[in-house]
Amino acid sequence: MQLKMWVLSGAALILWLAPLAGLDKSIRFHKWTQGLSLCAAIGCAIGAGNIARELSEQGEIEEIKTRAITADVVDEIATSAYISQQQRQQEAEQILATDERIDEQEAELNSIKESLELLLNQTSSDSGSLAVVNLSTRQREQIELILQCHAKGIRGKNKILKEVWGVSAGSSQAYRNAKAEYEYLMPFIKEEEEGG
Repeated sequence: MQLKMWVLSGAALILWLAPLAGLDKSIRFHKWTQGLSLCAAIGCAIGAGNIARELSEQGEIEEIKTRAITADVVDEIATSAYISQQQRQQEAEQILATDERIDEQEAELNSIKESLELLLNQTSSDSGSLAVVNLSTRQREQIELILQCHAKGIRGKNKILKEVWGVSAGSSQAYRNAKAEYEYLMPFIKEEEEGG
């Protein structure tokens, strides 16, 4: 396309200048030839101008396309970087939350372990202490659960019965049994809390 534009431009220049320099204006045939040559030169110049305009428009279109592609690539890179940053932040938050939960669980387990050790170290020979050694494993587990409830701030009898034994207040036999067991274990729990 550019070659065609240069050829037309050169032809227009030659057709414009050559007849003026080489032909005589006094001869009628030469005048007609000069006129035709000038018209052809104008036509070539117009054709070259049209091609130049098309090339210019195509260049602008290509430049716009290049800028759009570059903007898309930059946008995609920025979006990808933002998403990966968000993912890393979420992963870090999850790791921190997990670590905090583990620390809380370890602290709670240590507290429960200390409470149980205190209970188990007490003997019936002490004058003011109760015989913990006579408790069953199930009863020790229930004491541990009640202590956990107290650590969580759950203090009411009915709330503890609901948490530990899974029974609601009422006149059912299961509730009466759980209540009796709770009242039996309360002295051990009070003693453990006073000792702790």
